[in-house]
Amino acid sequence: MVNSISGLMPISDNEFSRFKKFVYSHFGINLTDEKRTLVVGRMQKYLRENNFNSFTAYLDRIEEDPNPEVLSELINRISTNHTFFYRENEHFEFMKKTALPNIESIMKQQGTNDLRVWCAAAATGEEPYTLATVLKEYYGTAYNNLDAGLLATDISIQALKKAQAGIYSAERLDKTPPQIKNKYFKKLPNNAYAVTDELKKEVTFRRFNLMSDVFPFKKQFHIIFCRNVMIYFDKKTRDTLSKKLFDCTVPGGYLFIGHSETLGRDDCPYEYIQPAVYRKKI
Repeated sequence: MVNSISGLMPISDNEFSRFKKFVYSHFGINLTDEKRTLVVGRMQKYLRENNFNSFTAYLDRIEEDPNPEVLSELINRISTNHTFFYRENEHFEFMKKTALPNIESIMKQQGTNDLRVWCAAAATGEEPYTLATVLKEYYGTAYNNLDAGLLATDISIQALKKAQAGIYSAERLDKTPPQIKNKYFKKLPNNAYAVTDELKKEVTFRRFNLMSDVFPFKKQFHIIFCRNVMIYFDKKTRDTLSKKLFDCTVPGGYLFIGHSETLGRDDCPYEYIQPAVYRKKI
């Protein structure tokens, strides 16, 4: 079933419709008809290597057994994990100047030292490790007096394995301040960098699907980063997810999304602070 002209395995209207429904129901990603060529281009090699002679054969298999490994492989194929350390640095500056001081005040009023941060789309780890450096630098030696927890989740098993390994090309650290790079990374012989064990221990990586009906967290978070994820979602999915995130946010806590994303202001449960930054009213 190979197109003799293009060399690509074709996908019929019915197959693409099934593919779109599966992706939407499991990941919340809304694949438009314009993405059809992208789907074929990114999936054909995988299908051939795994002896699927058509998209129908592949769809029959994943619909019958949508296990975590299968879902992880699929999301890796159809999404783009373009990330690096200190991406959209305005957010980290806002954290240091505004969000963390406000959260400190709330914690003092509540008499707690339990600081909780969630990176909800950890990808290969650049963002959660960046958050860890921001927290450690902001608090300094006082960080050790906190019961600080930084949870990093992603649906992709492969991405989480890379994150846990903590080894990155020099290019991924181009935007990282030199003093941060020298303090929290070890230079490797092959022009790569490894996250120090000191920083690694501050981040807990777990697999989690943001499309899950239940968010099983026992406590709410002071800061949630969910950046460059909702750009793939339609309005209904964005609204549903934002309400779930809202329920997971402490009063006075913050949500950060990507600069190319928006929650809308009419029915958004959060208070709009500035582009890509929202807060749950106290």
